[in-house]
Amino acid sequence: MPVSDSVDRDGENEGTDARDGTGTGAERPDDGLPINELFYSLQGEGTLAGVPSVFVRTSGCNLRCWFCDSYHTSWEPTHAWLGLEEILAEIESHDADHVVLTGGEPLIHEESVALLEALDDRGYHTTVETNGTIHRDAPIDLASISPKLESSTPTPERAPDDADEADAERWAERHERDRIDLETLAGLVEDYEFQLKFVVTDGDDMPEILDLLAELRDVADAPIRDDDVLLMPEGATRERLAETRTRVADLAMEHGFRYTPRLHVDLWNDAPET
Repeated sequence: MPVSDSVDRDGENEGTDARDGTGTGAERPDDGLPINELFYSLQGEGTLAGVPSVFVRTSGCNLRCWFCDSYHTSWEPTHAWLGLEEILAEIESHDADHVVLTGGEPLIHEESVALLEALDDRGYHTTVETNGTIHRDAPIDLASISPKLESSTPTPERAPDDADEADAERWAERHERDRIDLETLAGLVEDYEFQLKFVVTDGDDMPEILDLLAELRDVADAPIRDDDVLLMPEGATRERLAETRTRVADLAMEHGFRYTPRLHVDLWNDAPET
């Protein structure tokens, strides 16, 4: 169900929320969420890879990874506002017990809590894909936490091709400032079943991952096993994954972490609604 009917650019349009790039000028229900895509597919990443799932992709993000594979939820956010009952009806039209709430960053929206509560009442298993900078008190079965490494920070040299240079410079500073929040990360791993999923390009990313894990283990009142740590190759196309997957798999074996594929890219390349 493609629902990205309206386009709002961060800070450009009247009524746009400059925090996250989701427009507020369009008509919206009180319990609504800005939905970029709502579709049925296979979970492509993490410990539940291969599970048939309904994906609810919200628009808007508080970060700007230069390699973002959902560009139209961050750098150029597009969406339609859907009410809670509309979202639930579409989810229930598919034969799946698992729902993935993703983005963008879905937890920037307070209304995500109401959706997760409604899904819990209906017996769905929920995964929330989050960058780990926001904590919500909500029924989440699996918090799929993807802390953003320094290599994700946009610069004019490695921003998306059509990104405005001034935008890239502004977001580089904000992204670098906000991408890691140890207190919030600790809260997420303490309160939920979780997986820590790192997007990795090559071995240069490993010292930062190891340092962050050490810091997080020091402050979190919950164990973080090596088995909870997943390394995922950077790449939104088959061609790019062919360049990164083998070295990331080797790094997972070297450090005793798990490797996670990107099945949706292997199967459907960079097609939407996959």
